[in-house]
Amino acid sequence: MTAFGRVERQTRWGPAVCEVRTVNHRYLEVALRLPEDLRALETVMRDRITARLGRGKVDCLLRLDRHDAGDEPLAVNHALVRQLLAAAQSLPLANAAPVQPLEVLRWPGVLNRGVPDLSAMGDAMLPLLDAALDAVVDTRRREGARIRTLLLERCAAIGNITAKVRGLIPEIIAAIRERYLQRAREIDVQLDRDRLEQEILLLVQKLDVAEELDRLEAHLDEVRRVLDQQQPAGRRLDFLLQELNREANTLGAKAGTVESGSASVDLKVLIEQMREQVQNVE
Repeated sequence: MTAFGRVERQTRWGPAVCEVRTVNHRYLEVALRLPEDLRALETVMRDRITARLGRGKVDCLLRLDRHDAGDEPLAVNHALVRQLLAAAQSLPLANAAPVQPLEVLRWPGVLNRGVPDLSAMGDAMLPLLDAALDAVVDTRRREGARIRTLLLERCAAIGNITAKVRGLIPEIIAAIRERYLQRAREIDVQLDRDRLEQEILLLVQKLDVAEELDRLEAHLDEVRRVLDQQQPAGRRLDFLLQELNREANTLGAKAGTVESGSASVDLKVLIEQMREQVQNVE
């Protein structure tokens, strides 16, 4: 999500610069800074940015250093000139020098440049925005490729942990059965053996983690599928990571052995690492 693009070109009105900077953000937020002469381009510029970027905080700067002279006509504020001359003549000064025309023209507001052709300026400025957006998109695409590699590595690590825990299921069941049989022996009371086995079986079913492991693997497959798509994936990955974290928490709550509890912690660490990276994904 973090990227920067800058384009500078010479136009008939003077040098123009367009800068686009993006940082991580949950949604798309666009902020434009334009000169007054180009304020009318704000809507079309915002539409172009929205069409290219789907997520992130975007700061766009468009600057035009207009020439003091050119082929645009100069407009003189004659009403202001008459007021200035009348004010000068009303001054009670003896032997006052005549008012010089150039001095009057230097007065603020007397001399204005003509209104530029907005259509022509838009035709010149919008390609600068497109070029800056091209640079931003290229940078984000390269960053996305690196993030994809990191996410797939974490998926592989989670898959290894899931497979390891699945291999421990018989050991987990045996540990649960032995633990409750030992407690029954410790209280030193006569218990119905068949009823005790039934209760242990119900407890084993309650603490069985096979279903959580199945869902973890299904969510991992979906993460990989989303990463292979050529379209925005950040929000869907956010949701999938929430589901992965939910299953990891349930696995920890059902932990019947030290190994399965440790596996739950390792899973949550990897999922949190993925969550941090997904914040950078569009």
